[in-house]
Amino acid sequence: MASQLLRPTDKRVLLMGTCLCDAFYDDVARATVEVLEHLGVSVEFPDNQTCCGQPAFNSGDWVASRKVARHTASVFAGDLPVIVPSGSCAAMNFHGNTLQFEEKPEAAIDSLARRTWEVMDFIYNGLGVKKWPGKFDETTRIAFHRSCHSRGTGSGEATLRLLESIGNAVVSPFGQAEQCCGFGGTFSVTFPHISGRMGSLKLDHIFETNPDILVSGDMSCLMHLTGLATTQGRPIKHLHAIQILRNSLR
Repeated sequence: MASQLLRPTDKRVLLMGTCLCDAFYDDVARATVEVLEHLGVSVEFPDNQTCCGQPAFNSGDWVASRKVARHTASVFAGDLPVIVPSGSCAAMNFHGNTLQFEEKPEAAIDSLARRTWEVMDFIYNGLGVKKWPGKFDETTRIAFHRSCHSRGTGSGEATLRLLESIGNAVVSPFGQAEQCCGFGGTFSVTFPHISGRMGSLKLDHIFETNPDILVSGDMSCLMHLTGLATTQGRPIKHLHAIQILRNSLR
């Protein structure tokens, strides 16, 4: 992962809000800003940003996804780290783009890939915050879902360690933790029955630990799992990991 080699030269960053923040999880973007500012980081939000291009990329329409990627690289041009509160969108910047531009690399795309950080990875490995100072009022059992897109990066371990360091937080392991939740972006649309079965199996393992809250670094996974849980009559409280960090400070 190229972004792990980058160390921020100052505490100014660009925030990539993602489509999911824009459409469904605006508080995740808000929490990202609040946490980074708490750590002394100045956050800039380019208002002409759109999508990372992942839906078109996953669907095989690389002509369209390359156009989106070039626009994103233009919006986030410069030298500042680009912070993304989504493992999948961050992975699109530093992995998906390197694939679709592999035959004809472009400097702007390569620059975006090197400077992109998933937010928990940035806090833990970029800023060096190894212990979170927050605390819950009472013991809170957390089921932490590692998303597929964060595999091979520092995000999963960073998120786990920061969650475990919160006062009164208990991260409970569950069975088949590395198994995909079944969302897979456009996979859940193309193969809804398979996707639903995968998500239901994941939920079965999660509920065995009787958690107070389901936490992930990917909003898409949370949307998929909690949607299934609600439909099945077993709703579960859920938050993005950055919201947990923010809320534990209150």
